[in-house]
Amino acid sequence: MAQRTGGPARPVAEFLSGVRVFADGVAFSVRRPRLLALGLVPAAIAFVLLAAAVGIVIVFIRAETAALTWFAEGWAPWLHTLLRVLAGAALVGVVGVLAIIVFTALTLAIGDPFYGRISQEVDEELGVREAGDGGPWWRGWLRGIGDSVRLAAFAAAVGVALFLAGFLPLLGQTVVPVVGALFGGWVLALELTGNAFDRRGLALAGRREVLRGHRWTAVGFGTSAFIGFMIPLGAVLLMPAGVAGATLLAHRTSAGSERDPALSAE
Repeated sequence: MAQRTGGPARPVAEFLSGVRVFADGVAFSVRRPRLLALGLVPAAIAFVLLAAAVGIVIVFIRAETAALTWFAEGWAPWLHTLLRVLAGAALVGVVGVLAIIVFTALTLAIGDPFYGRISQEVDEELGVREAGDGGPWWRGWLRGIGDSVRLAAFAAAVGVALFLAGFLPLLGQTVVPVVGALFGGWVLALELTGNAFDRRGLALAGRREVLRGHRWTAVGFGTSAFIGFMIPLGAVLLMPAGVAGATLLAHRTSAGSERDPALSAE
């Protein structure tokens, strides 16, 4: 592996490395149409459920923004209108971030056997035959749901801060969406690597510690997935690729990644 450079170039190089990991996951899923098809089913189910929830938020957006800006009823009309527009934009942005995170958690819960198989095949291709024993499948499934609930609660707490920051003129419409995408990418990296790290004996705390050591690579991977999931139907079509790429990321960031020349060459 090439030596890492210092200074600002290092995070950029690591971020781009994470983007390449996601691209490798896309390539893996495309080469296996059978697994890709299996992974589409639970993603489609979760998409329908989340689309309905987000649709309700959009339909009642005017009433919601009015309730959120109740304190500005007596303000000048132009200022009140501006505040409601900013509140609506902030609400839509935060709901979008949370919807993608919840969609990922719900899809992984519904399709655990399918995505577990995708992740296992990636490991087998990389030469990882035995990646640890996480116990009965149902125990890992319940643990995964618990981890997803914790991540969703964390994302909701940060989402409140992002929503409030969305009221800031200019910054709320430029910087905050970027921060939201990077934050969403980090949470997606934690979610999508759950299956691979679980087989390596690492629960949420363990995989968070491992990924912190490769933070920008994880964020680059997760942000790529986040942006891909925002494309219409992208969340459904790219979910298998996200799981495959997450397994590559887990392999790269944990012991034994040097056996993966495709990922080590930078």
